[in-house]
Amino acid sequence: MQCSYASWVSTPSSSQFLKLSNPKVNLAIAQRTQFQRNSSYQGYGFENTDNLVGFDFRLPSHVESITSTSNPFVKHCLKLRNSSSYRHSHGSVLVVGATPISEICRYWETLEGRAVGIDCLLLLDKAEIPEGLDDMSVHIVRVSSAVIKKLSGVQSTESTEAIALMRISTNFSNVDVSQNSADCKTWFPFPHRVLVLDGIQESSGHVASLIHESCSMQDPGNLGTLIRSAVAFRWGGVFLLPGCCDPFNEKALRASRGASFQLPIVSGSWNDLEALEDEFQLRMLAGHSASDREMKQLSSLSQGYTESLVDVPLCLVLGSEGLGLSEKSRQKCELVSIPMAGRFESLNVSVAGGIFLYMLQPRNNQMFV
Repeated sequence: MQCSYASWVSTPSSSQFLKLSNPKVNLAIAQRTQFQRNSSYQGYGFENTDNLVGFDFRLPSHVESITSTSNPFVKHCLKLRNSSSYRHSHGSVLVVGATPISEICRYWETLEGRAVGIDCLLLLDKAEIPEGLDDMSVHIVRVSSAVIKKLSGVQSTESTEAIALMRISTNFSNVDVSQNSADCKTWFPFPHRVLVLDGIQESSGHVASLIHESCSMQDPGNLGTLIRSAVAFRWGGVFLLPGCCDPFNEKALRASRGASFQLPIVSGSWNDLEALEDEFQLRMLAGHSASDREMKQLSSLSQGYTESLVDVPLCLVLGSEGLGLSEKSRQKCELVSIPMAGRFESLNVSVAGGIFLYMLQPRNNQMFV
């Protein structure tokens, strides 16, 4: 599975479709229809999914059940699950499980007051419709246990009876090189607190991490957990630097429990982040291990320290587990460590990130300034 930033943002062959998920170019969503074929494949309105990046695979309304894993629509959904570039080219994503599906729908309805972006709800045959979806106008297709297992990637259907084909949230945007830096004003409605995830592209001999060396910020589980924590502690958005995986990766979605649809997420470069910093006068902090004795001063995440930042807009940068922060982040940011009494040098990045996000969370009145 491809999940690095380079595979789903920088690939030239998919760049023409990446704008589908950019909220500033919603018009591009409509452009998908130009790829729709009029030909028929066993009555489903499309042909073999091979090499059909950008084609519209929506099921006709009369389709009520699918039993075969060889069905072309199932193959399309499987590609959405496994390929980031394919997901973004279609502007669609698979969300597995009734709980995250319901959470996303509740958010769309109560907070944004807009129509639920579900193209199709696949339900295990004879399973009940998830709570909150039974009174919505959603195309429901009954599928076999074999199809559920194929699309969910799990061997048991006991906890996976529902899979939704959803449109990628308009809260997500990939910053195109053609965009003017002035666009950064629209990325985050409340930029008082922005979480920045720093993926490592070039290896370094300097191992300075918040966490123990096991996997990196390319780990979609860590990314999803951090996005979920950012939503829980009311941060204004997430900025993904090169090296981070797709927030709509299946493992990231599972860990975020639908939070990837609830928070503005921007994918861009350091140049883009610096434009955001300059526009809103953000203070740049970066989580760092206290065990790393650098020449640069290291602040401690104490109550007094966080109180001094209450009225200060800021970015919090978290690095990868294996190599820690990039050289750019270490030079650019004020380094902050979590004080620990034990002999452990560091924490898992999602645990450390949760502590940072909680301690630095905005006050109620700062969400609207």
